[in-house]
Amino acid sequence: MKLPNYKAAFVPREKIVDYLLSDSHPRGRTKAVFYKRFGFRQKEWHILAEALVEHAAKYDAVFIETTNHGVCYNVVGELRTPSGRSPTVVSAWFFDNGSEIPRLITAVPD
Repeated sequence: MKLPNYKAAFVPREKIVDYLLSDSHPRGRTKAVFYKRFGFRQKEWHILAEALVEHAAKYDAVFIETTNHGVCYNVVGELRTPSGRSPTVVSAWFFDNGSEIPRLITAVPD
């Protein structure tokens, strides 16, 4: 099953710049080391955002849980990178209650 409404998937700039590609974020900095190894950079944050949306469109989604705030899905598959290599990542997408738009929560190496 594909991520519901994947064509409308939203990746907040702050999620990429201040978390996934941040060298100073307490939990994000290890992810930054990973993503930077594959050529992603903060000043071109949209490249990682676009790759994650493409990732959500290409691979199947797995329902994870329903919370008081919404529904979460994970997508596992290879990520297109500037370096040309294709690491496998798990991206987490959240649908807030009342919303049909998936929003990126995180993306971690698999």
